[in-house]
Amino acid sequence: MDGAGDARVVVVGGGIAGLLAARVLAEHHLDVRVLDRDQVGGEDPSTPRRGVPQGRHIHALLPRGRWILEELFPGLTGQLVDAGAPFGDLLADARLHLSGHRFARADADLVTVSVSRPYLEACIRERVAGLANVTVGPPTDVLGLVTAPDGTRVRGVRVLRRADGSAEEVLDATLVIDAMGRGSRTPAWLRELGYAPPTSDRIVADLGYATRHYRLDPDVLGGDWGTLQGPTPTCPRGGALARIEGDRWTVTLFGLLGDHPPTDPAGFEAFADSLAFPDLATAIRSGTSLDHPVAYRFPASVRRRYERLGRVPGGLLPIGDAVCSLNPIYGQGMTVAALQALALREQVRRDGTVEPRRWFRRIARIVDAPWDMVVGGDLAHPEVDGPRTAKVRLLGAYIARLHAAAAQEPRCAVAFARVMAMVDPPTSLLRPGTVTRVLRGGGRKAPREVGTHRPGGTDASRPRRDQTPPRADLGAPRTEPSEEVR
Repeated sequence: MDGAGDARVVVVGGGIAGLLAARVLAEHHLDVRVLDRDQVGGEDPSTPRRGVPQGRHIHALLPRGRWILEELFPGLTGQLVDAGAPFGDLLADARLHLSGHRFARADADLVTVSVSRPYLEACIRERVAGLANVTVGPPTDVLGLVTAPDGTRVRGVRVLRRADGSAEEVLDATLVIDAMGRGSRTPAWLRELGYAPPTSDRIVADLGYATRHYRLDPDVLGGDWGTLQGPTPTCPRGGALARIEGDRWTVTLFGLLGDHPPTDPAGFEAFADSLAFPDLATAIRSGTSLDHPVAYRFPASVRRRYERLGRVPGGLLPIGDAVCSLNPIYGQGMTVAALQALALREQVRRDGTVEPRRWFRRIARIVDAPWDMVVGGDLAHPEVDGPRTAKVRLLGAYIARLHAAAAQEPRCAVAFARVMAMVDPPTSLLRPGTVTRVLRGGGRKAPREVGTHRPGGTDASRPRRDQTPPRADLGAPRTEPSEEVR
């Protein structure tokens, strides 16, 4: 693991964020090394990695994230579909239930693919590892940083391979990327080097969820590939059901504020029965379970405020969850990492290097919108502690009315779905036409069951389709994402 390091990047963390960083940096550097504590090559693509404890649970690849992955890895979407991952429009081919309302159906031009996290990560890793100047290393612990004598710049990392008889080594690098996720060591490393660590914002929602896999009839949701039911201030429970590759369905149940789903099979199904809408519970009663429920706990969303630091060393950049770890029920994590990878590529292309403070300001702008959405959604629950500014209260009330309007007004449903998919910015929800529809329809009490939907069958409100979206729709969207979220 020695080398000159004249043009070397070390990426610490072999998950989605680290692999995407390696992909874009490989365009500019002769040598990119990806290090992870896990064995991250040649594993069964259906098996979650130990370093991704939430890997077996439902992961949302939002449309904006899928478009970015398709740009970085042409043909990836088709590869996933060929492996059996279903695809369809986020609003026309899936069921959304938010704030206690079933959204109206419409074609939102938001085609996405439903795939398990382990399989998606394995496909991305195979593409990245196939690049001539990228090495995905054996299981390795990164012990600390190596700096220039004056401590102003990181020059490499101290590493120890996870193999018998290994000795500590130094791997020189001109740039170290921290993609270690929530367990990021950068705050501790900064403190060890005499720098102030970043302050953190925390929203403690005490989320717990549990996941189980099933074999179900492919038409159990009447042709839909999934359903999502979010929690409400009066009911902190929710759940999601999605078909994935391998002719399997993933069920993730979740609860906020300590109201966590049990992991015994009977308790798991009873929790599903308690949800306000019956789609999920009805579906799994007709199927065969493939495993026992597995739990995961997510105490708080955490945002590290690197952009507020006045003094930082060169050559060290955190990315992904190492910067901001979002409540996973909003499904934004992988897409935020993809947006940061594009920002990294752009900054290196423009400047030939990455100046840390400029990088921190750039990723802060990327994180702002999803962070505000998570904060607003979590603070809608009175028991969640956090700063309820006038902005948070007003937007929370407006979003609740918008969700009510979206139950009967497809244009409101599309407007919110495009923000949820990170295609349009949250400010788009304040366009005059949307505001008018919200004020006109958001105050009416929408029926909980829209149209003549039957939980296990067809939905009369679903747009008529003679077939699933054509393969041509798997590339670029028909409408470009807003400039504000590019």
